[in-house]
Amino acid sequence: MRIIATGLGLALLTACGQQEQAPAEPSEAAIEAGLPAPGTATTFTRQANADLAARLDLSQGSDGEDARRDRLAFIEDEAILNANGDVVWLIPQFEFLDSDAPETVNPSLWRQSQLAAHHGLFQVAEGIYQVRGYDLSVMSVIEGETGWILVDPLTATETAAAALKLVNETLGERPVTGVLYTHSHADHFGGARGVISDEDVAAGVPVLAPIGFSENAVSENLIAGNQMSRRATLMFGNTLPRSTTAHVGSGLGPGLPNGTVSLLLPTEEIEGRGTVRVIDGITFEFIDAAGTEAPAEFMFYLPEKRALCTAEVATATFHNVLTPRGAKVRDALKWSRVIDHVLAEYGDRSDVVFASHHWPTWGQENVAGFLESQRDIYRYVHDQTLRNANAGATMVEAAEAVEEPDFQGADFTTRGYYGTLNHNAKAVYQHYFGWWGGVPAEYNRLPHEVTAARYVEAMGGAERVLEIGQAAFEAGDYRWAAEVFNHLVFADPDNQEGRDWLSATYEQLGFQAESGAWRSYYLTGAAELRRGTPDLGNPNLGNPDFLKAVPSLDLFDALAVRYMPEEMDRDPFVIVFEFPDRDETLSILVEKAVIVPRMGSTEDPAATVTINRSDLDRLILGEAAPLGLVTSGKMKISGKRSAVSTMFDALDQPDFWFNTVTP
Repeated sequence: MRIIATGLGLALLTACGQQEQAPAEPSEAAIEAGLPAPGTATTFTRQANADLAARLDLSQGSDGEDARRDRLAFIEDEAILNANGDVVWLIPQFEFLDSDAPETVNPSLWRQSQLAAHHGLFQVAEGIYQVRGYDLSVMSVIEGETGWILVDPLTATETAAAALKLVNETLGERPVTGVLYTHSHADHFGGARGVISDEDVAAGVPVLAPIGFSENAVSENLIAGNQMSRRATLMFGNTLPRSTTAHVGSGLGPGLPNGTVSLLLPTEEIEGRGTVRVIDGITFEFIDAAGTEAPAEFMFYLPEKRALCTAEVATATFHNVLTPRGAKVRDALKWSRVIDHVLAEYGDRSDVVFASHHWPTWGQENVAGFLESQRDIYRYVHDQTLRNANAGATMVEAAEAVEEPDFQGADFTTRGYYGTLNHNAKAVYQHYFGWWGGVPAEYNRLPHEVTAARYVEAMGGAERVLEIGQAAFEAGDYRWAAEVFNHLVFADPDNQEGRDWLSATYEQLGFQAESGAWRSYYLTGAAELRRGTPDLGNPNLGNPDFLKAVPSLDLFDALAVRYMPEEMDRDPFVIVFEFPDRDETLSILVEKAVIVPRMGSTEDPAATVTINRSDLDRLILGEAAPLGLVTSGKMKISGKRSAVSTMFDALDQPDFWFNTVTP
């Protein structure tokens, strides 16, 4: 019997590339073909970046002042380390940004990355602070009557603990008297156990989150975790070095830490708009924003401090309506409406607005302007996509037709450093019309691995495809060049010249990208074409602290999506799992084509497995072996043991580092 690790996409948050690395050496085929050396911007890329720099005022104006304002202290160590002494976050990793934009980086993204890299403890208002620059997200700290109320304790326990240590050393040590999770993404709750414990919660420290948080925090990426996590390595540039030719920032924040993701479930989930709670003497008015940036999300207003927290609904970038890593498509219209609600309700009562990423905005007029621009960019992409779609445009056509609005050229908080107009327009289209553009030929298309070889043949063979692709590359038509070379690579992944040209094309697209996510995706693709898919072993997609928060039914649903019906060589049967430590019983119906988990017991099961859920978690994580648990008496199987083995042996265990840029 083999037990497999579940795909906890939320927990895969590695950052392998915090050290600078030399660019990949060009292959002999690349040298012979005269490709640009890796890390070199072509004339067209240099011109594209120069044109954007000429069109935008890239001087660091008021937002540059806001990003640096009122820094009180910073971490002076070289790195944040884990318990084993391994690097979780390298403090100087973004120091190279302290210079003018190089030719290999979109100058607007360079500006954004410079602002996001400012790190330390900053004062937002009287009794409100933020720790920024040591994680993808920001931890806000509110001074209560007796202790600290922490908002969004970062991604990893190590970065969260380091942030709280900085707060206590600078402002005076106080206990944590409350924790808020603004939404159900791991970079806003993963560090919880670095700042608070089960004992703290049992002693009465409240942990508040939006309605639906617990369900979505453990389920949004659970079932699709392997695919989503693999794509996240490209989106966040996890395997890229930090340098002028690689990762310079995600657009949402500097990057992801290489730490431990945890989860403490909330003591209360808040719903409604205007819902009031008093935590350690501080009044919070909560505003439900579910279905916008996250399935479960709230913002809040602090009336005594005239301060508005917009969570991740409104930050200093245009966000993703559909993130490149996956997740469910978001509702851009609802997103805009929620921002308009807080603008109307709190805009004239707020002297500062702060969020879970980036830096605050001060002054009532500036707060209103920020909220108006954020409202308008989501409304704009929604309305213009629908206008074109309703006139007959397909998904791609509608996205191409959505042009940059005038206000996006003046307000940097609306620019596409994370999401983009093109990608978000496609997401809006998908939200209403699904995954295809309405053309009958697209409805049942052949797999790309099949069509690629046929395209190459129709274009006159590999040599002719190379000629066409090279002509496009040399003309600076990189989008077309990528499509042409990609056909060749998918038709023949061993064609070194095709790989070299495609990687060079991806690199130029990355160097021009204003979105940090787009840049990382392209540059990681280029790196995998040159170096091959990383051989880093299957990562640990979870830990006991996180896995124990996953409901048992969701856990077995995650196992069920790996069921291989072709491996089922016996009549259907039922296995009952009893978890004494949770007082839970589940029946697992193993059918010919599906596995169906169901809460409760059933009559005449083929086998009954009695095991503490905590031991099953250890089994799934590879920290315990079935034989050892049986021998020790921690797992008891009555009935047909072969049925249990049959079920687990029929579960697929996909490799994590599967190919994405090659077939």
